[in-house]
Amino acid sequence: MTPVVRPATRRDIPVFARTLADAFFDDPVMMWMWPDDERRRRGLPRMFAAEAQHHLLSHGGLELAEGPDGSAGGATMWAPPGRWKATGWRSVLVTAGMIRALGRRARVGAEVDGALDEAHPAEPHWYLSAIGTGNAARGGGFGKALLRSRLDRCDADGMPAYLESSKEKNISYYERFGFRVTGEIAVPNGGPTLWKMWREPVTR
Repeated sequence: MTPVVRPATRRDIPVFARTLADAFFDDPVMMWMWPDDERRRRGLPRMFAAEAQHHLLSHGGLELAEGPDGSAGGATMWAPPGRWKATGWRSVLVTAGMIRALGRRARVGAEVDGALDEAHPAEPHWYLSAIGTGNAARGGGFGKALLRSRLDRCDADGMPAYLESSKEKNISYYERFGFRVTGEIAVPNGGPTLWKMWREPVTR
């Protein structure tokens, strides 16, 4: 049965953040930011919750994919054109949440953010800042359902989409949805590499 995708609400933030935290536990960038497993386990949900609650929730950028039993299997964080970066008081709240999540590794997190910001394309687009499927739900079509949900909207609006893949093995997966690699991002001080991927809208 195809997972059901729906917008996430404020009440969903805890399960939303836990779902992404589970999906990103072995992510190279997150492992660089939190080398210690236990600190990463505690910090990831806080980080995703801060970004979701204080930035993307207000832009309608959060989606959950649920299985037949109603449990969350996957989640996405999208920023609409021109809104990929939190500004004003929202930026203050997001930054405070990141500092609480990262603790002594806050400087490393800032370096990662700086590298991503510097490489971010200027052309208007929908930005997929995070997509993940929980370990127990992998292989159930949650990622496909989540991508199709927002990419169909991109196509309808004639709007490109952009993401950074932190795992080289995932590039071919995104390519099946029309994304193409446009460059690489090197995290400073010997950090991991990310791949910039861009998708032009499909006209029908």
